[in-house]
Amino acid sequence: MVDYVFMQVKSILTADQFSRQDLDLILKNTARIESLLKKHKQLNILDKYILATMFFEPSTRTRLSFESAMHRLGGRVVSAVGMQFSSMAKGETLYDTLKVMESYADICAIRHPVEGASIVASKSISIPVINAGDGAGEHPTQAILDLYTISVHKDIAGKNIQIGFVGDIKYGRTIHSLIKLLSKFNASFTFISPAEIGLPEKYKKDLNQMNIKFTETNDIEALTECDVGYITRIQEERFSDHATFDQFKDLYVINKKFLKTCRKDIIIMHPLPRLNEVSTDIDSMPQAVYFKQAEYGLYSRMTLLLYVTGLLDKLDEFS
Repeated sequence: MVDYVFMQVKSILTADQFSRQDLDLILKNTARIESLLKKHKQLNILDKYILATMFFEPSTRTRLSFESAMHRLGGRVVSAVGMQFSSMAKGETLYDTLKVMESYADICAIRHPVEGASIVASKSISIPVINAGDGAGEHPTQAILDLYTISVHKDIAGKNIQIGFVGDIKYGRTIHSLIKLLSKFNASFTFISPAEIGLPEKYKKDLNQMNIKFTETNDIEALTECDVGYITRIQEERFSDHATFDQFKDLYVINKKFLKTCRKDIIIMHPLPRLNEVSTDIDSMPQAVYFKQAEYGLYSRMTLLLYVTGLLDKLDEFS
């Protein structure tokens, strides 16, 4: 795995960069922010900072939670949303767009359809860059909120927990980042998908090198033995062949009938948006935590904004 070291600027580009110590710190402070925010509504720590959200792929939860997080910390936000609404539609390079934006903001959160775009951004500008999703690559801040979600409901520091990943394992960047983080805890994995959209070889290699147990299957029944079900949609935008997408899009459906065959204390997660893979008939069941998962995105991204600016200790002023 790649070891990213940042000297003057602390960016968030990949889940690989976090040590177990980093993650413990982030989880602790996310819980702290969740509690503080319910008391204070706003924590004016970044009141002198501006966040640029540069989203060149569609986003609802990631962009809005980053922007809400910045506002809750007293900061301000400037946005460039969609290729068609930026000068890149006129042919401007990503590099030029970033260099101009660097003059306007103190932090940059970027989502881009090209894998590795955030690394390019971090090499191009001198302010912290946060990878908010790069194509089929990674989504490290989603992985942080997912890890927090699991930590709220399961003892990830204690007994071994079995995580079942269902759906698009090949292109699922949220899965790619989350397995990197969970690899630092006591977890094992079950990957449930058709072979055509199974786990890429580079991730299998990493897991084998770390002696982390994992199994692969196309049988959804394997989820019934898991502590966590992490469900993903089949991503139409990642397929060049629409017929292949049609073949897989309704393959797995988690509904009330199926959930009754699972462990009683299983939690069902989903990074959203969902299509048909998680039925609305489980929304009110205690096992369904995906809307809380989205809520946790606010608290975790507040933590990460303080993390990249080196201001986590300022939370002491609100205790």
